[in-house]
Amino acid sequence: MEVFEYQRNEWIINEGKKPSHLFYVVEGKAKIFTTHQNGKVSLINFIKPKDFIGEMELIDEGYYSKGIQAATKIVCFAIPFQQCRTQLLGDALFLRELTRFLSVKATFMAKKYAQSLAFPLENRFAYFILELSDEGIYQEKHVTVCDYLGVSYRHLLHVLNQFCQKGYLKKKGRDYVVSDKLSLEQLAVVLKNK
Repeated sequence: MEVFEYQRNEWIINEGKKPSHLFYVVEGKAKIFTTHQNGKVSLINFIKPKDFIGEMELIDEGYYSKGIQAATKIVCFAIPFQQCRTQLLGDALFLRELTRFLSVKATFMAKKYAQSLAFPLENRFAYFILELSDEGIYQEKHVTVCDYLGVSYRHLLHVLNQFCQKGYLKKKGRDYVVSDKLSLEQLAVVLKNK
């Protein structure tokens, strides 16, 4: 096992390229992207501490790898596939933990879809900002956010402007500084542990 470290915006896995390691995230956050047949790139999920990266490639060598990019500094334990695949896939305790992880991941994706129908953008966007701000700085591309949250560009800009007017965020160049984290947390709390 090795320890790998990635900086913000560094690619951990390039889409379509097979990773050489199974990663276990110890610190930081990452984003999972996929490219559709029409060329559009979508943010589909986040990776946090205690998540695996490359688990699908471990199980299915034919799996098409998604692009994974560090959202903050990220530190991972890395286990090489070549030397350890057979041992990992023969270990009942490891497979039980991996099955639990995949079950939680599938449930989260279903929950995310249901929340997009049940909660207004203000709540979902506040949660999104808190998830992806790095040391109090939020700097995601609006197009990516619109796609992930399933809203129009205009609607997102309207809510972003409201957040700035209410003092939750302050624009600083191309980025936003989280200036009232408590208010964002109060908006986001309805989405936590649901």
